[in-house]
Amino acid sequence: MIPIRKPEEIELLRKSNNLVSKTLAEVAKFIKPGVTTEELDKIAEAYIRANGAIPAFLGYNGFPKTLCTSVNSVVVHGIPGRYMLKEGDIISIDCGVLLNNYYGDSAYTFAVGKISDEVKRLLKVTKESLFRGIENAVEGKRIGDIGNAIQEYCESFGYSVVREMIGHGIGTHLHEEPEVPNYGKRGTGPLLKKGMVICIEPMINKGVKSILQEKDGWTIRTVDNQPSAHFEMAVAIDKNKADVLTTFKYIEEVLGEKEF
Repeated sequence: MIPIRKPEEIELLRKSNNLVSKTLAEVAKFIKPGVTTEELDKIAEAYIRANGAIPAFLGYNGFPKTLCTSVNSVVVHGIPGRYMLKEGDIISIDCGVLLNNYYGDSAYTFAVGKISDEVKRLLKVTKESLFRGIENAVEGKRIGDIGNAIQEYCESFGYSVVREMIGHGIGTHLHEEPEVPNYGKRGTGPLLKKGMVICIEPMINKGVKSILQEKDGWTIRTVDNQPSAHFEMAVAIDKNKADVLTTFKYIEEVLGEKEF
């Protein structure tokens, strides 16, 4: 069963997702060459707790940290540690919080210093594909319409869509029904109804779509070691237009014109 959230629940989800948005912006202030992913993780945890929330990922199914920090060819679920960011890296930061019993979850891929034009285009296309997916997150459409919009846009640039890792519903659990793939056929999948809340999160590879899991049991990497980008927002299904619960405005205020 896909939960249908009441308006007051959606407002609680908006608060949780707004805090995630602010947390990613706080972390963005410190992303530069020479900073370790562990340092970024500690900044996020302190900020979340200072705002009366709990890091949602910490201890989730045994995950050891607050953030997922996925650098370059890591698609998702990278574990923060001693890795020191370098000029030209990209880093996807995925963050979740639990606030007032409701979850927030968002991800953004950041440039570390100056990145190549090729990788810059991958980030821009992936971010734009998220918004194209969101345009289809309206009452009366289907899950396949979201995935199809993302897939067609990214593949038109020669990129590939990861199949195994997908978006999800969110509410009083971090991951709920429905599953939200980043590929699919129009008019297929569960019918979208007002009050459903989902996370849309394209994971797009510069090279082939195939991935592998590293020995740590978490880190997912591209098999060809080509870069991968990842952006995520939570949205509530509504009539005519999705109600976007996440915002990138705080991140964009920090980055200014240096975004990519």
